[in-house]
Amino acid sequence: MHFKFYFTFAVDSCLHPAGFNVKRNGPCMLCLFTTRRLKIRNLRESDLDSFHLYRSNPEVTKYQGFDTYNREQAKSFIAEHQNKLLIIPGEWIQFAIENISSRQLVGDCAIYLHPSDSRIAELGISISHLHQRLGYAKETMLGLMNFLFSEKGIHRIEETVDAENLASIRMMESLSFRKEAHFIENTFFKGKWGSEYQFAMLRREWEKLIRNP
Repeated sequence: MHFKFYFTFAVDSCLHPAGFNVKRNGPCMLCLFTTRRLKIRNLRESDLDSFHLYRSNPEVTKYQGFDTYNREQAKSFIAEHQNKLLIIPGEWIQFAIENISSRQLVGDCAIYLHPSDSRIAELGISISHLHQRLGYAKETMLGLMNFLFSEKGIHRIEETVDAENLASIRMMESLSFRKEAHFIENTFFKGKWGSEYQFAMLRREWEKLIRNP
């Protein structure tokens, strides 16, 4: 695994009930980290065309907790997230996934800290239909795991996956997430009852993995 981390903002060095307090260094763009091919940064207005293109595609949103976006919804979403400076427990915060070499937006990802305990996180990833099957989702997930476990001291990451979303299930298994539960028709989702798997990983399990890849 190849990770290169850098920051253009100041973040509290430990977790607390208020979440991560983020402060810009002047006009610098918020950048969480880079991986070998990707930059995880804040969304910006210039992302609108690419963002709307994949967020309006029903195949991309099929297993997501949101429906397709029209252009105005996409514009409002970017405006809501591009200047967020605090990751607050109980609220999702969204970031862009940019290909470093092409400087193209290839998707977006999100971090959610549980309101009852900000040491427990959940992640979300959407990859554009134009950039799927290139390993971007897994590379982003590994980067987020390293950021949260190694940099921020998160205790546990949980993921809930639709039981029909075979690609995401395979990715969770390839990342060595533990399958903890299989919920049968536990959610009425996009017009039908759906089943879900819950996966999880603890920080100590992550540390063992990176010591013995």
